[in-house]
Amino acid sequence: MPQSSMLLRETKIYPLTDVRLSGLSHAEQVVRLSNGGAKLIQLREKNLTPRQFFKQAEEASDIARQRGVRIVINDRVDIALALKADGVHLGQGDFPPEAARRLLGEETIIGVSTHNVEQARRAFRLPVNYLAIGPIFNTYSKSNSEPVLGLEGLRSVRDAIRDFPLVAIGGITPANAREVLAAGADAIAVLSALLAKSNEITERTRKLMAEI
Repeated sequence: MPQSSMLLRETKIYPLTDVRLSGLSHAEQVVRLSNGGAKLIQLREKNLTPRQFFKQAEEASDIARQRGVRIVINDRVDIALALKADGVHLGQGDFPPEAARRLLGEETIIGVSTHNVEQARRAFRLPVNYLAIGPIFNTYSKSNSEPVLGLEGLRSVRDAIRDFPLVAIGGITPANAREVLAAGADAIAVLSALLAKSNEITERTRKLMAEI
């Protein structure tokens, strides 16, 4: 599964969409993020109905394909399968990665969230392409967040999983992005730092990419 590994290490930035935070549809967020240079975007939705999310994800995926951007669907294996999305991202309580791999095939990117060293050790042996670890810092974009790991926790996870592709998430901003990458992340997942001001999404994305 080397292609997705290379993609993470090349892009270094992995934006997540959020309709409530940005006030924009997933499609419009994809437009603005890709205008800023994003090549891999996760569609994350916690509030719309499945039907509403499917329609928005379909539109966003069509736009992404036209722009050469890869789309990963958060949580919803069914929507990823129906849209033939590039990938799916699974939480600890979501659809089992082994079953997702059987449904989606070997070419689909599958990522899984982890929150500590023990989860990371188990997860990187699964049929997945990358692990996400976090929260690295305090974050307000997700309720009921797991304990903060900090940079030392990130380093411990990197040591535990060796060179397996690793995405850091949680409270990452332009001010701390470089040190997160230096601590062992191949890429950083970013949400609030890019989406908090919808009219600045493209500029913020472009600036963050230039700085790292």
